[in-house]
Amino acid sequence: MTFANLPAIRACRPAWNKGRVVGQKRPLMPKHVWAIRVRLEIAMNHRDLALFNLAIDSKLRGCDLVTLKVADIYSSGQVKERASIIQSKTKRPVRFEITDGTRKSILRWMEEPIMTGSEFLWPGRFHERLHISTRQYARLVREWVKSIGLDPTSYGTHSMRRTKVAHIYRKTGNLRAVQLLLGHTKMDSTVRYLGIELEDALAIAEAVEI
Repeated sequence: MTFANLPAIRACRPAWNKGRVVGQKRPLMPKHVWAIRVRLEIAMNHRDLALFNLAIDSKLRGCDLVTLKVADIYSSGQVKERASIIQSKTKRPVRFEITDGTRKSILRWMEEPIMTGSEFLWPGRFHERLHISTRQYARLVREWVKSIGLDPTSYGTHSMRRTKVAHIYRKTGNLRAVQLLLGHTKMDSTVRYLGIELEDALAIAEAVEI
């Protein structure tokens, strides 16, 4: 008797994204940024405040933010006003500003004992881990947004990256500036990242008179 070659029967696994909100994560609004900062300041959570502030200013991907070294943003006894790193994804340089409030929070964080002799700006808690992981960073972002009553499924590490550029775009409509700030090589990538639709483009066009 011969048997047909039947496909193996496998247990049906639930989809990885079942019950989750997937897709682009929302940027934070200015009032959200302010609320999170206030909570971190009240809690005297110096590391998280510095990390949050620099995440907003730098607009870096999580993988680049967590691997920042002290030397990347600190020189001659002070935090730089502008810094530059090579992006791990594109291998291209990107520059970013570090505002006064962020510089102050970083200097306060660097006074902590754990930072003595640390090569990395966000050192890990264990000796075998030189810096915090992207997963740890994602957990922190969830805690931050939950602390002010936001739905953590709607926000993520890319919310931090998008927050400042989304605000810049809404105020200026300058896509080229946003492209440079994000370190994108193609304008199409910037358009998709911001989620710009035809209505946005028309609104900008209507505001310009020739």
